[in-house]
Amino acid sequence: MTDRVDELMAMWRNELPAVLDATTELSKRIMLLAAELTEATRRELSELALTPAEFDVLAALRRVGPPYRMKPNELTKSLLLSSGGISNVVNHLAAAGLVTREPDDDDGRGTWVTLTANGSRLAEKALSVNTAAHAAVFADAPADTIAAATDALRAVSVARRKR
Repeated sequence: MTDRVDELMAMWRNELPAVLDATTELSKRIMLLAAELTEATRRELSELALTPAEFDVLAALRRVGPPYRMKPNELTKSLLLSSGGISNVVNHLAAAGLVTREPDDDDGRGTWVTLTANGSRLAEKALSVNTAAHAAVFADAPADTIAAATDALRAVSVARRKR
């Protein structure tokens, strides 16, 4: 059984075998799967008139639980976006009635970004369709293969963090 990565690796082995190492094939597989997952997400989000950054903010707010709010700097750290990027996204979501900005009573200069009821509903719908789109990418892989890949990638991630 071969796939697109096997074909690419065979070509590189013929052309520049010295530049390949043990992680080359894994890296290429992760990148291609990430691209497929990203495309599946973009397709679904465009149906909901959301950008990936807007989806990320809505999802971050929804996953923290009631009252579904975070400070802008918490969103920045959580999503690895710039503070200016978060501000622009939050402004757009606020204009659409999906979030509100509220003053922080404990910090006169601070604010909270809070999901509205409409924002919460849209976040849940977006999460649901995104999960389904990702499941479709992996639909033909056996459940035990998915579990083994998940465990292997977790081990790689944990080993990387130990450095």
